Amino acid sequence: MSVIVVGDAGLDVVARPHGPIPHGGDVRARIEFTGGGSGANTALWLRAYGVEPTLIARIGDDPGGRLIRAELEAAGVRCAFTVDPDAATCCVVCLVDGDGQRSMLADRGANARFEPADIDPAVLAGARHLHLSGYVLLDPSSRPAGLAALAAAKAAGLTTSVDPQAAAHLTKDPAGFLDDVRGIDLLMPNTEELVALTGSADPAAARELLGVASAVVVTAGLNGASWVDADGITSVPSEPADCVDSTGAGDAFDAGVLGAWLAGASTVDVLRAGVKLGAKAVGQVGPQP
Repeated sequence: MSVIVVGDAGLDVVARPHGPIPHGGDVRARIEFTGGGSGANTALWLRAYGVEPTLIARIGDDPGGRLIRAELEAAGVRCAFTVDPDAATCCVVCLVDGDGQRSMLADRGANARFEPADIDPAVLAGARHLHLSGYVLLDPSSRPAGLAALAAAKAAGLTTSVDPQAAAHLTKDPAGFLDDVRGIDLLMPNTEELVALTGSADPAAARELLGVASAVVVTAGLNGASWVDADGITSVPSEPADCVDSTGAGDAFDAGVLGAWLAGASTVDVLRAGVKLGAKAVGQVGPQP
């Protein structure tokens, strides 16, 4: 089963300070370098689930880009990358607090220069599904490429899904985002993104979005996840997990949901697959399996 993922690929610098960060001062920390980018994260979790993913992204012509490609390909992810000669590969600094919650400083780098020409329709041949990271649509510079990806998927007869990814960016133009994704099969927001799109944290509010997507899958962290479609609402609890680092948990959740849904699992089992991978993600440092 082949799935196309369109989204960012980059490097993550994960810093876990040993105490409060003093303004103008310094504090000791545990720092690790990992692969990152929401697209790359989801592709790797899909591969761990047994799916054959292809990642479409844009990287820089630099050591970071070459390292990312090598690690993804070694893990079994097919990389359909455009190499940008003028922009650096994406890099994100993740500051993780004592509860495992993260704040991110993101430089999308080459990903911000993602363009429609980077979407080669031939890459979609033989695939069943295309998953798009909302970061691509929510950045005006890469939005045309996101729209081109969804159009190419429709032309090729693929099912589609979109994770909004960033509530703070959604609030700028939620109606515009919903127009961009109208007609997709699955919309996959977390609770904060659901609030940005509907004004409510109640999964039932996702019914408002059913004119945009055939189904809405809402992840709510410790409160589990819900599937909302024309037949009603189905919910499952979260799985117990020791939260070390929440970075990439949503990307892992997406992979579990997509892998199970495309395999024809029941709605409950689809949600359970998502929360299971999300729990695995928060139990480790870094966003990738």
